Amino acid sequence: MTKYEWPDVIPDFDVLKWKDEIQLQIYEETKDMTTEEWLAYVRRGSEEFRKERELRWAERAKQQEAK
Repeated sequence: MTKYEWPDVIPDFDVLKWKDEIQLQIYEETKDMTTEEWLAYVRRGSEEFRKERELRWAERAKQQEAK
């Protein structure tokens, strides 16, 4: 398997703006949750992230093999 090469720069992407927007979204979604609800929210998000990451890596591996 070949190694995936990441782009050095994503044009017009403001990482700080993106971070602030995501943090605000998470705050709004969780501000009225109990501790148990918040833990379930975090666990769901973690699982979704893992699944998406695995799919992205599998797709990238296929693209690299095709080259």
